[in-house]
Amino acid sequence: MSRYDPSAFPPFAVTVDLVVLTVRDHSLCALLVRRGEPPYQGYWALPGGFVRPDEGLAEAASRELAEETGLRAHSAPGHDAVGPATAAGAHLEQLATYGHPQRDPRMRVVSVAYLVLAPDLPTPRAGGDASGARWAPVGDLLGQTPADGVPLAFDHGLILADGVERARSKIEYSSLATAFCPTEFTVGELRRVYEAVWGVVLDPRNFHRKVTGTPGFLLPSGGTTTRQGGRPAQLFTAGGASALNPPMLRPES
Repeated sequence: MSRYDPSAFPPFAVTVDLVVLTVRDHSLCALLVRRGEPPYQGYWALPGGFVRPDEGLAEAASRELAEETGLRAHSAPGHDAVGPATAAGAHLEQLATYGHPQRDPRMRVVSVAYLVLAPDLPTPRAGGDASGARWAPVGDLLGQTPADGVPLAFDHGLILADGVERARSKIEYSSLATAFCPTEFTVGELRRVYEAVWGVVLDPRNFHRKVTGTPGFLLPSGGTTTRQGGRPAQLFTAGGASALNPPMLRPES
């Protein structure tokens, strides 16, 4: 170590960016903030920020999440933990790392993106250097092709697309769809999560048969609700299974 010279290597910064997804008005929506400072001043962007010298990546992501949404987060199994102080709240997992040399005009910046899933969240309030914040349907943001989408700051359009595809894929093979639901939910409410994330319409009877017949997916809570009108619907909670067998494969488009 005595021969190691840190100045022999070019410096670069590390940031975290958050793909925060929720279901609002039966649509999959992403949290955006409007940048109040250069670069990309006035552009919409994913929430995030620079990693502080004294914190880990997941700790930085959890801090940014709390600052932007007021949510605490728990890490997915197998991902870096965020500590016991953030043991409950939104689902948080590392998505991917983005390090193109020209992705940030200020300097060389490597971003570690995180995917955040939570039930219907309130209207966000801008904080830090953001001049505004809003929820936006991902269908409007991404469009049918990249050319049809809404231009976002930096490479955030790519990061958002990767996060949405991760969510769409993971709810096929895992119980992650329940992260969009309240603690107790009906099968109909869970079906609408799948429909919002996948952008499809599912057959209610077939869906009910599949989810209630998948071991460990759902557990009856013992209660019922009429919050959606009609006859009382049975309430469920998320079961202990992390992997679904058989999987809930999305319909082919």
